[in-house]
Amino acid sequence: MISNRVRLLALVILLLMLIAGCQSPPATAKVTRVIDGDTIIVAGDYRVRYIGIDTPEVYPELEAFGMEAWQANRSLIEGKEVRLEKDVSETDKYGRLLRYVYVDDVLVNAELVKQGLARVKAYPPDTKYQDYLGEMEAEARGAGRGIWAK
Repeated sequence: MISNRVRLLALVILLLMLIAGCQSPPATAKVTRVIDGDTIIVAGDYRVRYIGIDTPEVYPELEAFGMEAWQANRSLIEGKEVRLEKDVSETDKYGRLLRYVYVDDVLVNAELVKQGLARVKAYPPDTKYQDYLGEMEAEARGAGRGIWAK
């Protein structure tokens, strides 16, 4: 018969193993890969989708300005340490972390919109910076940048 002490020890070990395996997503991380204009992979193999924007696709079919959005994203953050800010939701339906992404003091989500390489797209309830992103889009449209070129 197993003693209560052995059972308790087994329970403690099991709990420690569970806790060790349940890591929270990072608040800062190094970018290991840039998938496209609005999706990256950071250290720990976390796939991150930028909140509040939508960039033209590069896969499965290359859309107009898709390559430019991807290249701009790469030049902003590839290989760099970024800060990841959560809004309300943790992940989207594809399991990607939903985050506002900063490199230094630059909000990358907004910078891509400002360059005319992303459209503002609200995904409620994650709308913390929607007004600011909208201002950046209006500026890009007014200047005829990127996807807003005539």
